[in-house]
Amino acid sequence: MSAALPPTPAAPTLAGAPLFTDPRSVALLARIRQIAPSEASVLVMGETGTGKEVVARRLHAESRRSAGAFVAVNCGAFAPTLVEAELFGHEKGAFTGAFSAKAGWFEAANGGTLFLDEIGELPPSIQVKLLRVLQEREVTRLGARQPVAIDVRVIAATNVRLEDAVAAGQFREDLYYRLRVAALELPALRERPGDILPLARHFVDEYRRRLRYGDIAIAPAVEDALLSHPWPGNVRELENVIHHALLVCRENVLRVDDLRLPGAAAPKAEPAGADAVTDGLEAALQKLFEGNRSQLFEYIENTVMRAAFEFCDGNQVQAARLLGISRNVIRARLIRMGAISALK
Repeated sequence: MSAALPPTPAAPTLAGAPLFTDPRSVALLARIRQIAPSEASVLVMGETGTGKEVVARRLHAESRRSAGAFVAVNCGAFAPTLVEAELFGHEKGAFTGAFSAKAGWFEAANGGTLFLDEIGELPPSIQVKLLRVLQEREVTRLGARQPVAIDVRVIAATNVRLEDAVAAGQFREDLYYRLRVAALELPALRERPGDILPLARHFVDEYRRRLRYGDIAIAPAVEDALLSHPWPGNVRELENVIHHALLVCRENVLRVDDLRLPGAAAPKAEPAGADAVTDGLEAALQKLFEGNRSQLFEYIENTVMRAAFEFCDGNQVQAARLLGISRNVIRARLIRMGAISALK
């Protein structure tokens, strides 16, 4: 994040409350402390951006496996043909391009915790093999004959209702219950308003240090704006909003004008302005057509998706919403372009 893993990004801690002070979050912390010491598989449910990986990390930190590896993998990020090799590993020559043997993520997490995000994205054929791994506690690399014993605790996460996927025949019922030995449901940020300001202050301090700023004052109206916003992108959206605000704030004071809150009222563009944008876009396309570029449509799509991703400060959910496509589509394209990593 094979067994040598690059470090995964740090995330806000759940350890001591100034970050999570809302009553619903306090109850969640108590539930985490109950579940963490066990070896049970855990299914973490919640909207995108609610902090499912943060919860998984806390479960790992409070377990007997805390000294072992924590490996986070996004199940929706791999091409269907590569999922098995990524999760379970492969031997040399197992498929075209397999020039050497490679351990999968289960082996990389041996003795620790494996976090499988977007578990509902796994193809049915891999669901069967994952169920066997969880039951037998061993993996067989692609192209190998002998299994490898593993000692891994699995924490899975989903932003969709797996019960509906089971009912629709898209997710195995036996795997669902195997993963859901214990369950945690994360409320959306709008459902725990007591966390908004502590988290905002945390992100102000975090990005202030990264940007090497001095102390940042927060105007009172900023707190009102943050509390009144519905936060469809949850904690991740809040983080990106604060990061952007610090980039544009003046005189070390965070003001409402510095917040770029999606969905906030904005002046409507004049028709002439809209026409000018359209004319400029058509002129740019005309130049591309004249250039006779190969795979032009893919190039334009890549450019649009990358521009939307950058406009939204790296928030995939917001970028997908802006373009009217699913998050999985834009994520897969960004990975293919090399704009983001497939790993958490």
